[in-house]
Amino acid sequence: MFQLWYARGFLRSAMAEQPKLIALDLGERRIGLAVSGPGGMSLPAGHIVRSKLAQDVQKVIDSAKEHQAQGVVVGIPYTLDGKVGEAVRLARGFIRALRRTISEKSLAIYEVDERYTSVEAEGLLRESGVQPSRDRASVDETAAMLILQRFLASREN
Repeated sequence: MFQLWYARGFLRSAMAEQPKLIALDLGERRIGLAVSGPGGMSLPAGHIVRSKLAQDVQKVIDSAKEHQAQGVVVGIPYTLDGKVGEAVRLARGFIRALRRTISEKSLAIYEVDERYTSVEAEGLLRESGVQPSRDRASVDETAAMLILQRFLASREN
């Protein structure tokens, strides 16, 4: 009994120390979502079907509120050689729109390099028996999880 109580207390304190985050994998058709969990875990949190920029931003804010997130981690799709391409400009435009819509104090926004996360996500899904070509939303969610894991790992170092 003592061990269970101790473990629960430890889990609660570990959760209290880390702010809850929501991560975004910004795609042309969907935005993959992931949230931070206890002990530095990242968990899938669904996806948003893209429409207009203002609506997409509002849906992200609503998802952040729903998950009680204190910050948003946005994957930045640099080119393979680390340069800024059109996809990076679009992602930064999304971040600007997000910042205009929220107050800085209510939701922190972080950027993380997302190179290869979609490829890695497809590999992970294949290993688990899911065909990525038939379930693109799962690829987006898994990529968001990987983006969040990268961010959390970078904060530990």
